[in-house]
Amino acid sequence: MAMELSSPPGAPAVVLLSGGLDSATTLAIARDRGHACYCLSLDYGQRHGAELNAAKKLASSLGAREHRVMKLDLAAFGGSALTDEHIAVPTEGVGSGIPVTYVPARNTIMLSLALAWAEVLGSRDIYVGVNAVDYSGYPDCRPEFIASFQAMANLATKAAVEGARLTIHAPLISLSKADIIRRGVSLGVDYGMTISCYQADEGGRACGLCDACRLRQEGFAAAGVTDPTVYQD
Repeated sequence: MAMELSSPPGAPAVVLLSGGLDSATTLAIARDRGHACYCLSLDYGQRHGAELNAAKKLASSLGAREHRVMKLDLAAFGGSALTDEHIAVPTEGVGSGIPVTYVPARNTIMLSLALAWAEVLGSRDIYVGVNAVDYSGYPDCRPEFIASFQAMANLATKAAVEGARLTIHAPLISLSKADIIRRGVSLGVDYGMTISCYQADEGGRACGLCDACRLRQEGFAAAGVTDPTVYQD
């Protein structure tokens, strides 16, 4: 889903930054388009909390104007292997259907927070690294969801009602993982700084078995790029 740039170079953009491969590439794309990037990460009680440290490093490395980490404890609700340690992270490979690593309403919540900050900043652009090709089947990564959220945002905000319409940019949504990696490499992303694993340890080392690790490994292999990931023993 390719959104056209709706703002002039130097205009502020809010970029959702998880610390993973996709969001790092998305930040690099927003920067390449000339935006002043304001990065937002969410500490939602995820078991792979090391990704927040990665996000901080990536924001600095990729020239973000500002990086904020908001705490919102979705673990209070549970319902996902990423927020409930009593639910095991699947390690048998990417299967069909929506996996237990889906976090209920996560992307809706993160985009809503990004929308609030964008309105305060006077930004008309939000970037999110969702992907609907090489992914785990999450419903909030689909083009229909992004289009619907954009329509809602332009009904719900003071800025939009007064004529400053907002665009949700999902530049990776139709790309393969290999194409995402190639794009990021061309923009100078250091993927050794990113963390994708759903159960990375405190040092950021990946398990190599979860869906996120498998998709990442396959992506680097298909792209012909050396995988810089550090794996657990």
